[in-house]
Amino acid sequence: MKVIKAQLETIAVNSKQYPHDGLLEIAFVGRSNVGKSSLINSLLNRKNLAKTSGKPGKTRTINFYNIDDKFRFVDLPGYGYAKVSKREKDKWAYIIEEYLNTRENLVEVIQLVDIRHEPTEQDLMMYNWIKTYDFSGIVIATKADKISRGKYQKHIKIIKNKLKVEDAKLIIPYSSASKINKDKVWDTIKEMLNKD
Repeated sequence: MKVIKAQLETIAVNSKQYPHDGLLEIAFVGRSNVGKSSLINSLLNRKNLAKTSGKPGKTRTINFYNIDDKFRFVDLPGYGYAKVSKREKDKWAYIIEEYLNTRENLVEVIQLVDIRHEPTEQDLMMYNWIKTYDFSGIVIATKADKISRGKYQKHIKIIKNKLKVEDAKLIIPYSSASKINKDKVWDTIKEMLNKD
């Protein structure tokens, strides 16, 4: 997909700060440091639109990215970062939940997991939430360039079993560095936007 204009439109911590229009939104959720910002940058062919950091837990806000005034990508705070206080974690959880529970523009939630590691209990909780709200349950398995293609199926099976994903086709290996499956992710996103 050819993206002409992509910009960080709004940074929010509560519903009063969300953009007030009817643009459809696709949200990305995942553990801290799973590569949400890198994914957004690579899909949009931008280097630093979404700020990436070597330090997990950096995204503490909901970041709304306007794509050609047609739809938005929404980057939610990463969960599961151990080195923050319980109070801080609860605050992030509230920020994520308020958005997911109240946002009418939201058409799909895509979960990111690191292809190299078995998903955590928090990943499972998030996946169950996504399914409870009747989203498709699409999982992008990031950092796919870090393992050989011959090992993809083994790792996909681990993710499928842990998260109880109905169909392995819903799990897409992806690499922000080498753009593995970039077209496939875009095709999936276009399908979601056209569903509504």
